[in-house]
Amino acid sequence: MGELRQLHEQAEDAALDRMPADDELYGALLYLERRADALKSPEARRSAATERVRLWEYLRQQADLHQAQAISDARAANAQWADLASALAVSAPSAAYNKALRLRATTLTNPADPQMPLRRTPEAVLLAERQAAAKASAQRQAEEAAQRRHRLLAPVAQRLLDYRAELDDDDDVTFWLDQIEAVLPHCETPTQFVSLGIYVEAAVRELRKAEPRVTHNVLSESAHHAIAAAVELVS
Repeated sequence: MGELRQLHEQAEDAALDRMPADDELYGALLYLERRADALKSPEARRSAATERVRLWEYLRQQADLHQAQAISDARAANAQWADLASALAVSAPSAAYNKALRLRATTLTNPADPQMPLRRTPEAVLLAERQAAAKASAQRQAEEAAQRRHRLLAPVAQRLLDYRAELDDDDDVTFWLDQIEAVLPHCETPTQFVSLGIYVEAAVRELRKAEPRVTHNVLSESAHHAIAAAVELVS
């Protein structure tokens, strides 16, 4: 509303009409429309009118967002499209449905170019919603896969530590097992699990490279199983 105050200060005879409060954007724009002729210079009138255009556009966008939400709420409350037709100033349920789709365009990102507004056609909206749903589904699947991996990661890491006496090589394997041992007792957040996963992957990589010299003794079957479980998890 700072722009509105600046425009107001440019107007003459302000005492003739009360400026609305700062949170009354609609009223303020009507006020400025009435007072447009009070500005002295053509440059000031042009600047003020351009600012009003910008603010009306902002207000229209907000109205579309809130009307789209109201339609969604009405539909969730079992309102039929026939019930919403008159409220949307259309004559048929199909027209109400199509208008609701066009309003939903304001809530969606243009998949072709996120910097550009989505076209207000039912086809464009439905396509954007399908793509958004597919993206959200893929993200959920990735998060669920990460959660499953996290649940398996701690016991797999612990098994490596259980047999570290056989796996230590006083070199890179030992270093990464030390990292696992340091982080595992405190592993609770997703970020900590990511770190643990990195350490397990590094330990597996070094175990593969150091396998012939991991120890002068033959690895036990249990140690082999621990390594195999870690390999399967990180692969």
